Amino acid sequence: MIRHVAIREYARLTTAPVLHPTLDYAQISQTAFEWLCRLSRKYRTSGAQLLQVEDRLNLKLDNFVGVLESPCGQVIEILPKHIDDNETEIDDRYRAARRLLCRMISGALDLPSRETSEAALQLYDAPLPEWVMRQFLVAVERLAKRGVRSDYIQVEERQRYLRGQLNVARQLRLPMHQRHLFEIRHSIFDPDRPENRLIRTCLDITLRHTRNSENWKLARELTDTFRDIPICRDAVQDLKDWRSDRLMAHYQQVRPWCELILHRHSPLATVGEWRGISFLFPMERLFERHVYQVLKRQLSSGAQLAEQSRLHSLCTHQNKPMFQLRPDMLLKHNDRRWVLDTKWKRLDSQDKQGKYGISQTDLYQLFAYGHYYQDGMGEMLLIYPSWRGFSTPLPPFEFRAGLRAWALSFDLETDCLNCPPELDVPIRNLARYS
Repeated sequence: MIRHVAIREYARLTTAPVLHPTLDYAQISQTAFEWLCRLSRKYRTSGAQLLQVEDRLNLKLDNFVGVLESPCGQVIEILPKHIDDNETEIDDRYRAARRLLCRMISGALDLPSRETSEAALQLYDAPLPEWVMRQFLVAVERLAKRGVRSDYIQVEERQRYLRGQLNVARQLRLPMHQRHLFEIRHSIFDPDRPENRLIRTCLDITLRHTRNSENWKLARELTDTFRDIPICRDAVQDLKDWRSDRLMAHYQQVRPWCELILHRHSPLATVGEWRGISFLFPMERLFERHVYQVLKRQLSSGAQLAEQSRLHSLCTHQNKPMFQLRPDMLLKHNDRRWVLDTKWKRLDSQDKQGKYGISQTDLYQLFAYGHYYQDGMGEMLLIYPSWRGFSTPLPPFEFRAGLRAWALSFDLETDCLNCPPELDVPIRNLARYS
């Protein structure tokens, strides 16, 4: 049985033999199949649909991407489906999808662009779990060169010598046969602090799970640097205690990778007794976050882009707002506003009869956004991923009173928003189509 399986969202997995596995159909072990079914039941209780069980041999994944590692050692790498099957070979589709997912994850974690440049991604061409561990190790190596921070820790102990302050209250309560000892209180400068405990814990996880010799060697070297630091007993509390002041600035690039490895960054991280390298991201949210990060870097001077604005609600009930209206993005420039909403869905520009694949609910939602955030006039943007069947903007959808909605495509390979020439938005890197 193949230990590592690479597939795309909405792929089918089976326990039956597969002669020619693809990114949309592959075989997994029986124990991994049963584990996925149990995991799906846990997610379903929290309102998330991870997969659909078709029968005793087959299941179909939903639109989540990331990595799942079962207790039996089966690693399932789930990649985004953004390239048409007829465009490239399967190996090229796999590498392109993995590079895209790496860039999108890094964008979601607010990491610097140098970590996700095309050269950096091609240089380290490895499965997604190894890439995550590699990014963590490189960040820790950079931190270690700048110095591991220590902190003063208050210690109360009984010693034969006097050091620091004498704890008079406890000293007076000593029995006669121990009066030769001192109850003292003092501070020691120790690296045993929440940030270092989390890093040490993640290093241990990396050592146990990596199958890459370079990753193992670097993890072994870094573990020696943190060898005097214990592992964390309460990761949630240590993450809450992670300091972000000026003296800890060089620790900030390590924290996202620690959260990812410790399953704290995604609400759908696998929980329970098995602690493999597993993390999942809903693709809609990942696409929305990626578009936001890209457009934010491309804003014209004076423009502002807000994410998940909460300025308005649909109605009030007993003088309290209800049904909050939260567009994905709100673009402002001078006295003008544009509502931007992202959808991880393929449109078909030739399917006018089927309304191009646009959901009527999405336009209702955009209509409400336009009336509350743009006073019922101006331009609104629906942003979809670009592909062979939808690369140029559709004609605008006209509402009443001068309110219009545009369905635009976003090229994930070039990070460029495709716009018609008559749409004037304060974004620099636009592809104009007439």
